[in-house]
Amino acid sequence: MSTIKMTNLELKTIETANTISSEILETTQKKLGFIPNMYAGMANNTALLDGYVAAYNSFRAHSGFTPQEQEVVFLSVAYVNDCDYCMAAHSFVGDNMTQVPVEVTDAIRNNSEIPDAKLKALSLFAKKMTTNRGLPSEADIENFLNAGYTENHILGVIAGVGVKTMSNYFNHVFNTPVDTMFKDRIWKKN
Repeated sequence: MSTIKMTNLELKTIETANTISSEILETTQKKLGFIPNMYAGMANNTALLDGYVAAYNSFRAHSGFTPQEQEVVFLSVAYVNDCDYCMAAHSFVGDNMTQVPVEVTDAIRNNSEIPDAKLKALSLFAKKMTTNRGLPSEADIENFLNAGYTENHILGVIAGVGVKTMSNYFNHVFNTPVDTMFKDRIWKKN
C-alpha cells in the first residue's frame, strides 16, 4: 500500500493545544507520566483526540475483555492495518502494563501460532473483522463462539477495531514518530 506521509504536523503540548485538547493531554501526562506523540499529533483536531480517547477508555472499561485480551485485539488490528506505531506501543503496554505473555505478543507481531487457544481465536477473529471490514463469515463467528466467547464479545471486538482504526489511520497519514519509551518494541511487518 502506498500512502503519502505527512511529517510537518505540529506535536501539540499542554501549552499550545486548545482548551479541550490541552485538558486531555494534561490528564494523559498525569496518568502515563508522558504524552505519547500520537496524542500530541491528534491534539491538532479536538474531535479526533477526544473521540479516540473516549472510545479507548470505554473499550478498556466496558468491552468485556480482560486487559490481556484487550491488548490482543489492539495488536491484531494494528497488525492487519500495518501500523508500526501502534504495534510498538501496544507491545510495550502488553509487556509492562497488561502482562500479556511475551510469546503471545511476539506471535501476533510475527503472524505466527499463538500458544493460547482462546487468545488465538480472539486474535484471528479481530483480524478477520478488520480484513473483511466487519463482514465475518458464519464459520468465523462459530469458531470465535466455540472458543468460549459470546455475542457480546463480538460487539467488544467491533469497538476495538473502531478504536484502533482511528489511531492506525492517523499514524499512517502523519507518520507518527515512535516514542522513546516504545523503542525496544519497534516493529516492521515482514
